[in-house]
Amino acid sequence: MKKGKICFLHSAFCLLNFMATVWIPSLLRSFTGGVSEVTVPGATLRELIDGLEQRYPGLKTRLLTEEGRIKPNIAVVVDGINTKQGLRQPLSDKSEVHFVPAMAGG
Repeated sequence: MKKGKICFLHSAFCLLNFMATVWIPSLLRSFTGGVSEVTVPGATLRELIDGLEQRYPGLKTRLLTEEGRIKPNIAVVVDGINTKQGLRQPLSDKSEVHFVPAMAGG
């Protein structure tokens, strides 16, 4: 396992690689204790975010609106493609998920 990567739940799941890899943006790493990459179970983006919330309470509210949708200032990239399916986006055991905060400026 790479340095800076945390795998949780049962180690057998990690060894069998049944989890997606999630890259945590620097602005949200205070929730993960500074860790930039974690593995999380989930067949869909919704399940993955629920798994993140179980492990890192408070992270879900930074990603989703009160209505349960992905916040408009967050882009979600799954396997190199900006997802258009939102929380229904299917994931595989080899998926890589990036939460990309919008850049502000002018």
